[in-house]
Parts: sequence; C-alpha cells; structure tokens
Amino acid sequence: MTIKEIVRRTGYSRGLIRQILRGQRSDVFRTRESSLELHLPWLDAQWAAGAYNSAELWRRLKLEGFRGSRRVVGEWATRRRHADRLDLERLQRVPSARTLARLLTTARDSLSRAQTVTVAAIETGVPALVEAREIIAAFHVMIRKRAYGSLDLWIARARSSLVSSFANGIVKDHGAVLSVITSPWSSGQVEGQITKLKLVKRQMYGRAKLDLLEARLVPAP
Repeated sequence: MTIKEIVRRTGYSRGLIRQILRGQRSDVFRTRESSLELHLPWLDAQWAAGAYNSAELWRRLKLEGFRGSRRVVGEWATRRRHADRLDLERLQRVPSARTLARLLTTARDSLSRAQTVTVAAIETGVPALVEAREIIAAFHVMIRKRAYGSLDLWIARARSSLVSSFANGIVKDHGAVLSVITSPWSSGQVEGQITKLKLVKRQMYGRAKLDLLEARLVPAP
C-alpha cells in the first residue's frame, strides 16, 4: 500500500508511518512480533555480540522457548539492520552547532536511539563539549538555588572552557548578574507585556500605530 493509504486506514500521521517504514520506530504495528516480546532483550544482546544471521538467531531462540516462526525473527532482523544503517549514516554526517547544543542539553530519556548514539560519540570524541555542558548546567543550578557565593568560582572555571565568551560577558555585567541571583525581583512580567504588545502589532499587519494599539490594549474609561 502507499503511505497515504496506510495513513487513511490506520489514522496515524504521515510522519509516524514514514519512521516505521524506514525502521526508525518499532513500538507500533507489532502484531506479528507479539511472540517476540519476552525475547527482545535476548535478541538485542545477541545482535550486540555480532549475531546477525536471522536463521541462526531463530534456531537459538527456539532453544530459549520461542514458538514463533522464522519469518518473525527475519523481519525483526531486517528492521534492526535497517535502523543500524541509518544510525551509521547519521553518525557520518557532522551535526550543526545548533543540533549539538540541543542534543547535549536534552535529557537522556527524551532522546531517540539514534540521538543517544550520537551523544555517546560526541562525549567520547570531544570531551571539551561535555565540560561545556556541565558548566552551563552548573550555571542554571546556581541561578535557581541563588548560590551567589559560587559565581566567582564558576567564572574562573568557565573562562578556561569553550564557553569563555559567555563567561567574559558575565564578568562585564557582574553586578547585574549578582543582582539576578540575590534579588527577589524579576523582569519577567515586563518582558511578557512587551511580547504581548508585539503580538498585537503583528496581528494588525503593520498598521498598529499608537491610536490603534491604545484602542486594543487600554480599556475604555
């Protein structure tokens, strides 16, 4: 069937269907794999050890109590091989700086399998990026916990890392940053009102002069 027809019959999104067909998802449409559920950890371990022959896997799996057909194991192996090939292709492409920043600052539980492999490769090959991630995380913790006593120590560490430019900016605005950590006041409300004002102006397609903005934002007396 075409992707469009599968979408129509199942109700799933086109993007999800494409991921399944490319071997990037295996958590849906597994009615024929239901008999494999209890044996998936064993299969993963065998695959990691270099056992890629589906027929041999099926014969070994029968000794473990599997009662399914050889075709089920063959289909699983095909999808696994396809997914591994896609992961290898992604690793061979150098991610952009924006992608690296997003991957390194995203919780591990929120990453896909391919993204987890990429992060592991980055951590092994570029330890300086791991240090930069830890420094940024320490900055977030310092702000949240208002640990102003740690600011100078953090600056000293950060100025010798990949985020030295950010640390130098903190040094230039040392007083303002220290106030952010120690003061209970916040500019969040002001920033929110500015964002709202800009949104209203964009909704009026550039015609939002002062009189129109006042009519929309200031209540009538």
